[in-house]
Amino acid sequence: MSILSLEWTALLYLAAAVCFILALKGLSSPRTARRGNLIGAGGALLAVVTVFLSVKLENIPLILVAIAVGSAIATPIARRVQMTQMPQLVALFNGVGGGAAALVAVLELGHNTDPWFRLAVVFTMLIGAVSFAGSSVTVAKLQELITTRPVVFPGMRWIMTLALVAVIVAGGFVIASGSTGWAIALLALGLLAGLLLVLPVGGADVPIVISLLNAFTGLAVAASGLVLGNVLLVVAGTLVGASGTILTRAMAAAMGRGVSGIMFGAFRGGSTAGSTVQSDRPVRSSSAEDVAVLLGYAQRVVIVPGYGLAVAQGQHTIAELATALEARGIDVAFAIHPVAGRMPGHMNVLLAEANVPYESLKEMAEANPEFKNTDVTLVVGANDVVNPAAQTSPGSPIYGMPILEVGHANQVVFLKRSMRPGFAGIENELLFDAKTTLLFGDAKDSLGKVLVAVNAL
Repeated sequence: MSILSLEWTALLYLAAAVCFILALKGLSSPRTARRGNLIGAGGALLAVVTVFLSVKLENIPLILVAIAVGSAIATPIARRVQMTQMPQLVALFNGVGGGAAALVAVLELGHNTDPWFRLAVVFTMLIGAVSFAGSSVTVAKLQELITTRPVVFPGMRWIMTLALVAVIVAGGFVIASGSTGWAIALLALGLLAGLLLVLPVGGADVPIVISLLNAFTGLAVAASGLVLGNVLLVVAGTLVGASGTILTRAMAAAMGRGVSGIMFGAFRGGSTAGSTVQSDRPVRSSSAEDVAVLLGYAQRVVIVPGYGLAVAQGQHTIAELATALEARGIDVAFAIHPVAGRMPGHMNVLLAEANVPYESLKEMAEANPEFKNTDVTLVVGANDVVNPAAQTSPGSPIYGMPILEVGHANQVVFLKRSMRPGFAGIENELLFDAKTTLLFGDAKDSLGKVLVAVNAL
């Protein structure tokens, strides 16, 4: 016997589903993202409470133990994670969700002999295992526990083909016999497929893969809803799968590449390399005082934030610099590339944390036409998203990727820690242009020195 009736359970599930839909709508804009997050969290809480109240009373102690263990693990991780590590956290939680769906499907296999039910079990197991293994690789790449370069070895395509055939065979036996042994074999093959799918992806493409695997997890959760007969899981999983697919396509478009090229480009030399080789070509470097003069006597300044700003936690300092420049009557804007940082919206969240007005944030389509009327463009910790090779070098891994055309500004200032290339592993010819000045050092420290110098003008 449970506390809630079936009617009340269905009604509360419907309310939770509406919350999830409203949350996705809110997340579509930086202005409403905070509210969307709160609505989504509220929907998730409502869903958990509803499940809690609709199960048999004798199962409640086990549920409480599971909640306590999960909270004890997840809460410290979520509280301590830095903003720069948010993509790793997203990938980790996404992978755990896929793995959980796969394990639930294994446990439910023997409860129904209907072939369609077993097909849903097979689908959940396979996609959940692929998502878990693939997400683990993306975490390792972003955390630099393994190389960010594409991992390809001789015969890899044949191994992937054999693994696909083995998955089909094992899945067929599970559907036909319901054998737990074959189910475990299918689970292992799914894990292998996830590893083989993500290892050939280069570092700069990993955020797109995270989005794709997020869609996979959504589909696995939706299928697990069919397995468990839970409508809310079907709705929530479908929403995640659909939104993840849309986001993946949007990110791929922002990179100027197709999803298949991102996933399998390494086999034909088209994936980003993730090189760490530093250039020894001469560049024009400057001091913080000289950069302050360039900025302080300009009429229009555009700031281009990148991952280096996030690593240095310099968002508050750059917000103070923008305020100081505006106090001198200078028009200041921030140009945001769709894939700046390590995931979509990364820079928007970072700058919102520093109370930069939304009106100051310009998307790429809006910012590019304005660079030709810009006196100084300040590029902080970004490289690939402003690299002209995307437009001028057909052999480049990023060729065809839309970029912020900062080279059209009168002066360009790069704040860089070193001459190490960006995540794509290629040089940026704009660094060697006569109009470009470089200020080397930690982004937060450099911005602080420039801010002091601007205030002293």
